[in-house]
Amino acid sequence: MNIDVLDEVYERLHSAGPEFGGDEEGNHGLTNHGPMTAEVLARRGYADLVPSWVDRYMPRLTEMPRAGEPIRDTGWQEALGRGERVGDWAAYFGRLVAERPWADVLTEWWPRLLPGIGAGATHGVIRVGHAVRALTNGAVSDSTRAELAHGLAFWAARSLPIPGATAPAGDLNAALALAGLPHLQEQSGLLAGRLGRLTGVPGWSDAQAALRPAVSDEQAVTLLRQLVDAATLRYLTHGHGSPVLLVHTATAPNAVLHVLPTLPRQMWAPSFAAVWSASAALVSTYEPRHGIPRGELPEPPNCDDPIAEVVRRSAEHGDEHVIKFTDTAVEVFERTGNPDALAAATHIATLVEPT
Repeated sequence: MNIDVLDEVYERLHSAGPEFGGDEEGNHGLTNHGPMTAEVLARRGYADLVPSWVDRYMPRLTEMPRAGEPIRDTGWQEALGRGERVGDWAAYFGRLVAERPWADVLTEWWPRLLPGIGAGATHGVIRVGHAVRALTNGAVSDSTRAELAHGLAFWAARSLPIPGATAPAGDLNAALALAGLPHLQEQSGLLAGRLGRLTGVPGWSDAQAALRPAVSDEQAVTLLRQLVDAATLRYLTHGHGSPVLLVHTATAPNAVLHVLPTLPRQMWAPSFAAVWSASAALVSTYEPRHGIPRGELPEPPNCDDPIAEVVRRSAEHGDEHVIKFTDTAVEVFERTGNPDALAAATHIATLVEPT
C-alpha cells in the first residue's frame, strides 16, 4: 500500500462531492468512485497509475457542497437521507474522526447507518469499506481518516432502506438463494423507483428469508464470504443485464466483509442480513431472468499468473467498476480456486467500455 500516493489523491478528491451529474429534478446522478478506485490500485501494486487516473477522472466531478446547518450529536436522525446536507454530514464526521479514534466513530455509527444500506446504490457502505481497508492496511493519516468521514457522510446523506427487507431464516446456500429471487416485471427507471416497486413483487420477502441465517458470529463471516463468492460467479452469467449496477451485488457484501473485523462481534450477523437484502434487491431489480450459457462466455487468462494478469488488464482498462469488481473477483478466486471468478473479471471488461 503506497500511503503517500493515497494521501495526495485523497486530498485532491475531497474537494469534490460524492456524486456528480445530478439534475434539478433531484435525481442523484453518478457516484464519485475516485477514492475507492485509488485505494484498489494502490493496494494492488499500481500506485504509479493513480495520479494520472485521478487527473482523467477529476474533470467529471462537481464541488463538494458547502456545510450549512451543523449536524448535532442529538437530533441527527432528521438529516438522514437528506442528500442536500452531505456537506453538513462531511463536516460533522470530519470533526468526529479528528477528535476520536476512527474505529470508535465507525462502531458508533455503523448500526445507525446500516438500515439505510441502499444509500447510493450501496456505494455508501462500499466507500466506507475501502476507507477501512486503507486504514487497516497501514494508511493511517489525516487524509485517510477524512476519507472515512466522507464515506460515512455519503451513506448518511443518501440513507436508503431496502423495502421489505427480511432477515435470512431458511436453509438455502447463497447461490441457490440468489437463483430463487423474483424479478420486477418491468425493470426500468432509477434505482429508488425500482426499489419502491419491490414490495409488490410476489415472493420478495419469502425469497430473502430462504437464505440460511447466521447462528453464530463466526458463521456470519462464513456466510458473508459465501455470498460474495456466489454473487461474483453469478455475475459471469447474468452481469450483462446491467453491467454496472450488478457489480455491487458482490462488491457491497465484500466491503462489509472487510469491515467486520473492526466491529464488535454482535454487529456481524445484522450486517450480513442487511447486505444480503441489499444484494438481493439489486438482483431483483436489475438482473435478467436468464443467464448466458457458460460455453458462450470468456475463459480466465491462460498463463502462469492469472491473478496478476486480470489485475493488470483491469488497471489498463481503467473503468472504475472493472477495477473494483476485479479486486473482489481475485479475492474469490484466492478463497475458492474457482477459475470462473477470474472469468467474471475477464467478462466485465468486455461489457464496460474502457476509459
